[in-house]
Amino acid sequence: MDPAPRLFGTNGIREVVGEGLTAPFVTAVAEGIAAQCPPGAPIVLGWDGRTSSVPFARVVGAVLALAGHRVIEVGLLPTPAIQLSVRRLGAQLGVIVTASHNPREFNGVKCIAADGLEITRATEAAIEAAVAARSTAAVPYDRVGSIVADAHGARAYVDGILAHVDADRIREHRFSIVLDCGNGASVPTSPVLLHRLGCRVVTLNGHVDGTFPGHLSEPTEANLQDLVRVVPAAEADLGIAHDGDADRAVFVQANGRFVPGEEILTLLAQDAVERHRGGLVVSPVSASQAVEEAVRPFGGRVIYTRVGSPSVTHAMQEHGAVFGGEENGGLIFPAFQLARDGAMTAASVLDLLARKEAPLDRLLAELPHYTMIKEKVACPVEARDRVLAAAQRRLEARAERIETIDGVKAYFATGWLLLRPSGTEPLFRVFAEAKTADRARALADEGLGAIREALGAIGRAP
Repeated sequence: MDPAPRLFGTNGIREVVGEGLTAPFVTAVAEGIAAQCPPGAPIVLGWDGRTSSVPFARVVGAVLALAGHRVIEVGLLPTPAIQLSVRRLGAQLGVIVTASHNPREFNGVKCIAADGLEITRATEAAIEAAVAARSTAAVPYDRVGSIVADAHGARAYVDGILAHVDADRIREHRFSIVLDCGNGASVPTSPVLLHRLGCRVVTLNGHVDGTFPGHLSEPTEANLQDLVRVVPAAEADLGIAHDGDADRAVFVQANGRFVPGEEILTLLAQDAVERHRGGLVVSPVSASQAVEEAVRPFGGRVIYTRVGSPSVTHAMQEHGAVFGGEENGGLIFPAFQLARDGAMTAASVLDLLARKEAPLDRLLAELPHYTMIKEKVACPVEARDRVLAAAQRRLEARAERIETIDGVKAYFATGWLLLRPSGTEPLFRVFAEAKTADRARALADEGLGAIREALGAIGRAP
């Protein structure tokens, strides 16, 4: 029997609303999810602020209840707050309707296991098999479940974060913050958190709007130009921005400099290892080599995984890591929970600034410095394997060493280059890192050239 079609990408299912993501499709996915728990199991259901999230959540909730489950709606919350709610409420599963940082036309579904981590690949495959088989988990009328609401998720999440930082010391500094909520799921939590930490807060895009009128949901430098301008104009200490589901946080220095995510990853990894007097850091193959250099003097070491928080969190759990995360602003603090967490990242940076009595720019200046360039090239999903194979052949002839943990990573004497198909969008991501900007640019161009050449060879030139 042929394997079921793959539905789950790097982090959940994500499709364009009205095309790949429709009510019948979400119904089938919800039936597959319902089959993973015995009837009567409590299942947490939450969502982000996209225009279709509530309607799709209603579909999911109805299917789960008709399969006999007790559905606990926690509503619109950041993804990490929903993950915390799964453990807090003793649920056997969590379902989140979200497309995270994807463009506004996307939405999706991701699932959380009882321990608060993303479900394993084996569970994803079981759901995919159920969808392919068109199975149903419906029960008779006298065993239909229920849908109840829980309104405590936001407060419990903020309280949990406050318990894991030195809130009193942060309050003493009266930090001035410009917070860009990105019209997303951080609206009910991050402003409250910063106010409770004694910060003076100017908020941008501080209302939920699934059309993302302020800027696109991904918190890149290009999308955060308003934040870059407002931080120095407001004479703020720091700018903070979240993506659509608030599992990521990125920063802007007081002078308006956008801080690349790999720098915050390196800074907080070093701090965690220093405070633990050693320990393991887990990060995907896209992480900067600065992380290894920064943690090594304090007895730390790094394990690399595939890209995506499920790979990182499960490796952290397996190896007892003290810290983990990705270079895109998705950082993981295991003392709190094994989940990418934007608000916990924001609080941890403030905690570090207060503890070190130093501004962010000074702490970043002390780290090993590399230049990382990130690009992307549109690529049809059905062409990804052929393009990757052709690009790998080209790089094998030029690189000193090749790794294929996720995509193709080519090592050169003066840097490295990673080409990998996105697990959430129809495109290839290109990462290049070197000591100098010129060399990083040259490596990125090498990667772009390899992908474009491969697309051209199969008649799909970008």
